[in-house]
Amino acid sequence: MTRRLKVLHVITGLAAGGAETQLLRVVRASRHDCAVVAVYNAGVVAEQLRAQGYRVHDLASPSTTDPRALQRLLRVLREEAPDVVHTHLFRAGMLGRVAGHLARVPVVVSTEHSLFHPDLLEGRRATRVVRGLLRRSSRWAQATVAVSDQVRDNLVAWGVVDRPGHRVLVVRNGIDTDELRFDAAARARLRAGLGVSEDVEVVGIVCRLHPWKRVDVALEGLAPQLGPHRRFVVIGDGAERARLQARAAELTVEDFVHFTGEVGDVASWLSALDLLVSASQSETFGLGVLEALASGLPVVYAAAPVLDELPEPLPGTVRVGGSTSALAAGVTQLLDERRVARAAGHGPGTGRTAPPVVAAFDVRATARVLDDLYDDLFDHSPRPDAHASRREPTPSDAPQEQTA
Repeated sequence: MTRRLKVLHVITGLAAGGAETQLLRVVRASRHDCAVVAVYNAGVVAEQLRAQGYRVHDLASPSTTDPRALQRLLRVLREEAPDVVHTHLFRAGMLGRVAGHLARVPVVVSTEHSLFHPDLLEGRRATRVVRGLLRRSSRWAQATVAVSDQVRDNLVAWGVVDRPGHRVLVVRNGIDTDELRFDAAARARLRAGLGVSEDVEVVGIVCRLHPWKRVDVALEGLAPQLGPHRRFVVIGDGAERARLQARAAELTVEDFVHFTGEVGDVASWLSALDLLVSASQSETFGLGVLEALASGLPVVYAAAPVLDELPEPLPGTVRVGGSTSALAAGVTQLLDERRVARAAGHGPGTGRTAPPVVAAFDVRATARVLDDLYDDLFDHSPRPDAHASRREPTPSDAPQEQTA
């Protein structure tokens, strides 16, 4: 009989986003008993998890620096008594590693999703203090997972390395290839909601609306092309939304730009599009690009390490630099190619198919690797009567590095 460990995932927030969606998929595909903690901002992904029967704890911290968050997380650990704590993103990683250490959880694993560059973490400048905290606190985890070779290389540059009792390994993000298959009914429904017919070309971008996603670059590059027969759909929400809406008005294209806000069903929106753009130059994997390809979409992108690691460029993709003109030219090229394909009878009415290479990134394979990692670390953890020996820890027991 397959053993089922209790795994508690701890993540900074559960609004729609790449790391959050990846967590949702991994939890659904895991063979273990999973529950999830959001430090703050338990949004649409929390709702999806609860609707599917998973336990979700919201620490309801007013910010990621709330000093009471550790105490609240320790209470959750007493309630859940997990065999494994798996943290995601920097703030939750710091908090979860400390709490797991204090509560004597047998296995603590951390995933770094967004270490873009040796000097950038989650879109922000990484100070020497931040680097030191991550490096020193890694000793409270048995493994640190990187989602790409780029993230692993940056972790190593920060001093997070393999050593006795700690592993650094790459486990690439996965997608639900079944969920992302082209859905003609969803396409018709969502396009009707936008008020666009099948002969209107719809270009989309899917991301949080934050500066490092460079949605303004996509908007400015596409603006001269927008009109009754070409629309731009911005799928996601964030602090930049009002500024982007104002910019669309300045460019006099507000009637042809649609802002959906946060959505829970990205797969359906991908079916509604004719092309995806990804303007961010700070991607550490390229999950959104991979999802679009799984839906059979052509893609114009600025950075996607997942594609860079392939032996050759994929048809239907164009990599561009940081300029608005290059992005606009890439969109024109791929939509022209699409128009030729439609004229030959290969349009959306006949369905869309994903490139065969996409199947290699199915999330079920990702979840199996993580599940096996938990098993292996648990089997080798020094845990005599692990749960019974756990005392009632208090925040004052936290190691000094966390207070920096």
